[in-house]
Amino acid sequence: MSVVNRLCLRIDGNPALEWTVRGDMIHHVGVGDLWIIAGQSNAAGYGKGPVNDPPELGIHLLRNSGRWDLASHPFNESTNTLHIENRETANPGHSPFLAFAKLLKRETGYPIGLVQTALGGSPLRAWNPGEDGTLYRNMLNIVRAAGGSARGVVWYQGCSDCYPGDSESYGERFRKMVEQWRTDLGDSELPFATVQLNRYTGSDTTEENDRAWGIVREHQRVAARDIPGVTVVPAIDSPLSDEIHNSPAGNLLIGERMARAVLASVYGKDVHFRAPEIAGARYDEAGEDVGAPVVELTYDHVGGYLLTIGPNQPVFTVEDEAGRPEIAAWSISGRSAIRIALKRPLQGRAFIHAGFERNPAAYYPLDSLTYMPPLSFYRFPIG
Repeated sequence: MSVVNRLCLRIDGNPALEWTVRGDMIHHVGVGDLWIIAGQSNAAGYGKGPVNDPPELGIHLLRNSGRWDLASHPFNESTNTLHIENRETANPGHSPFLAFAKLLKRETGYPIGLVQTALGGSPLRAWNPGEDGTLYRNMLNIVRAAGGSARGVVWYQGCSDCYPGDSESYGERFRKMVEQWRTDLGDSELPFATVQLNRYTGSDTTEENDRAWGIVREHQRVAARDIPGVTVVPAIDSPLSDEIHNSPAGNLLIGERMARAVLASVYGKDVHFRAPEIAGARYDEAGEDVGAPVVELTYDHVGGYLLTIGPNQPVFTVEDEAGRPEIAAWSISGRSAIRIALKRPLQGRAFIHAGFERNPAAYYPLDSLTYMPPLSFYRFPIG
């Protein structure tokens, strides 16, 4: 809930408080658990189009003006901003984090305060104190003005690092950023709820840039596996407003997934939030049951069973020392397994990717329990 503190002056011992001399009213003295919103445009919220996502009592937003307000879209609008560092140059739109906060509030009973620090187009180096760190320092100033501590961070970033050079080092730089944020915010276990990147539908794709998107998505998957307190949810199936920004419908989906991750990992709720994740890739040259070489994939964290909808599209890519063997077909081969038939045997060391391109296949396998697609992966070794 929000609290209003009323100040007044009683004169001459008059017991009738309605006649005291009025003073300031301080609104939103208490706004509940604070969650820092950080990252680039899909964290700031650039969704365009109609949506029913109204404000709700008990969910507040620290606006760029330095004032707490009932949370409503757009979140990162810069009217009377105190923070030039994360001032948007375009008008933002719909954010995933009102839906995120609504689900948290409903399931925990706690009011939620959102602290907006994101900026469209921002690269990781702006958030990493070991590099440029401009937005990191701005974030620290905003959080300290709000009381100096937070329950956790909701993070959507990476598109601006999907280039050769930046993509390869993304994972290590992200790890160092998390460690420093935790140190400076005084919480060695500060949770980070993250999103694996959605697609970019621009037509100027190249093999080199496709691989950079795959590398960043892989670092995001591995970060959630290897860094305690970091979770990740997929966004690859979320609809877009334009070639790179999630639509309001996509934001509602992402906000719900992030909330489920937080409810389970931070608030201890019995909620299945993990997307299916690659666990193994086994090669069978004999091709049992299909009469051709096959790669059998197994997945962890499948809550129900894997299923397919829509046409069988080229989700998977195999590479070996002779190039890319053509895939004849892939199919669900068990509750948590996928079989990929190849048109030739593998030669030498081999790897498999899934949904690594900037704009990969639209029809993914799904988990029947959550209807979430598996996390994308890149260069997973085939054994």
